[in-house]
Amino acid sequence: MEVLRASSVPSFHIRTTLDKTKVRRPMFLNFHSNPTPSSTFSLVYKKQSKFKVFNTISSTVSTEPTNPPEPVLETHSQGEKFDWYSQWYPVMPICDLDKRRPHAKKVIGLDVVVWWDRNEETWKVFDDRCPHRLAPLSEGRIDQWGRLQCVYHGWCFNGSGNCKFIPQANPDGPPVQTAKKACVAVYPSTVQNNIVWFWPNLDPRYKDILVEKKPPYIPEIDDPSYTNLMGNRDIPYGSKFIAPYLFYACLKPDDQDDGSESSAGTRKDTSVQQEFFLIFFCIPVSPGSSRLIWSFPRNFGHWIDKVVPRWIFHMGQNLVIDSDLYLLHIEERKIMDVGPVNWQKACFVPTKSDAFVIGFRKWLNKYAGGQVDWRGKYSGALPPTPPREQLMDRYWSHVVNCPSCSAAYKCFNVLEVVLRVVSVASIAIAAAAKQGAISVAVRTTMVLMAVLFYASSRSLARFIYKNFHYHDYDHAFR
Repeated sequence: MEVLRASSVPSFHIRTTLDKTKVRRPMFLNFHSNPTPSSTFSLVYKKQSKFKVFNTISSTVSTEPTNPPEPVLETHSQGEKFDWYSQWYPVMPICDLDKRRPHAKKVIGLDVVVWWDRNEETWKVFDDRCPHRLAPLSEGRIDQWGRLQCVYHGWCFNGSGNCKFIPQANPDGPPVQTAKKACVAVYPSTVQNNIVWFWPNLDPRYKDILVEKKPPYIPEIDDPSYTNLMGNRDIPYGSKFIAPYLFYACLKPDDQDDGSESSAGTRKDTSVQQEFFLIFFCIPVSPGSSRLIWSFPRNFGHWIDKVVPRWIFHMGQNLVIDSDLYLLHIEERKIMDVGPVNWQKACFVPTKSDAFVIGFRKWLNKYAGGQVDWRGKYSGALPPTPPREQLMDRYWSHVVNCPSCSAAYKCFNVLEVVLRVVSVASIAIAAAAKQGAISVAVRTTMVLMAVLFYASSRSLARFIYKNFHYHDYDHAFR
C-alpha cells in the first residue's frame, strides 16, 4: 500500500495525508522518550533491516476503501459540539471473551455486560444492572437455555433484553415478567474486525444505527493472507494522552519492490510485498483510565504464530506499554494542573512530529470542551496516584482479561508448587532414610536435586511476578 486510508465516520475525524518516508537508516518503533521526536509511539534509530514507515493518527478509519485523503482537519459545522454518545466504541477483542460467561466492562463511564447469545449466535451488550434490584448482571451466568441470568434472584433475560423468567412470580398470577420495567436495556452492538463494538446510546432512534453507520473498518485485520495478533490492557491514564482513538501504521522493508521503475528502466516486481501493521485502539473508560486494544497484522511469517504462544508476545508488548505508563500517568496530572485548554502554553511542541497531537487537541478544545463528556457521572477530577506497584500492575489490567496469559499464569503457578513439593520431598526422604538404606552418593544426589528444584521454584516465582504481576521499568538502566 502506498498510503494508508483515512476517511470520515460522521462527526469525528482528523484527515491526514500519509507521506511516504524512505528511511535511509533503519527505524524501529519504541515507546519511550528519546532524541527522535514523535508521538507516544516514537521512532528511534537501530542498526537492523531498513523500513519505510507510513502512519496516521486519526479518530477513525474509513468504513470503506477510499482514495488517499488531503491534509485537512475535518470538523463540525460552526458551533456544533461533538456527541460522545453517538459514536461506535470498541469494547473487547472476541479472542479475549469467554462464551460461557458474561463479562463486565466499562466504556466511556458506562457499566456494560458483554455476553454470548447462543440462540442468536451473536455477542450482546447490555446495561450491567438487573431491573429488579440493580445487581450487576456480569456477576451472573448463562443458563441452560442460553439466557443471561442474574444470580441475585434468578431473573432471566433473552438476547432482546426481555425478561423470560422470574422464579418468585406466581405461575398462576399476572405475567409480571412481560412488563416493560422488567426488561434490561440493550445497546446496539456488532462484531467487526474480530472486535465487539457498541453504540452507547439507548435512544430508540439508534436501534438500527448499524444500517446507517458502521464502525471503522481495517481490511488487513480480516484479510486471511495476514496473520493477526490481538491483545488488550487497561491503562491508568486518559485516552487523549495516547492518541486520538486510533493509531494505524504500516512498516515496509525499505529495499522492497514497490512497483516503481528501477534505474535500468525496468518495472520492479510487485507480486509479494511484505507489510506489518501496528493498530492501536484507545477507549475512554473513566477519568484517568483507558483501555488499549492492539492488533499487529502482517502478511509474512505466518508460522511464527503457530509455534510461539500468544502470551509470549504479550510479555514483550506489556513491557513496551510499561515503558510509557508512568510517564503518561504523571503527564496527565501535570496538564490537568495547568488546565487542558492551556496545555500548549505549558508544553513546547515545535516539531512536525507534534502536528497530529496539536491538531487533535485543538479539535478537542474547540468541539468537546477539552475533555470527555462523562454526563455528570464524574466530576472530572483524576483519581489519586496509587503506589507504583499497583499503578503498573499487569495481573488485573491484562492477565485476567487474556485467556492465553491467564492459562500460562495458572500453569506456571502449578509448576512452581510441584518444584517446591519435589524439593521438600527429596530432603525429607534423604533425611528419613536409615543409615545404610541408601548410599552416600544417592543421598548426596537427592540433596543436590532438592536444592536445584528449590532454586528453580524461586527463579520461576520471580519470573511469574515480573511478567504477570509487576515489572518496574527503569529507563536509567535501559
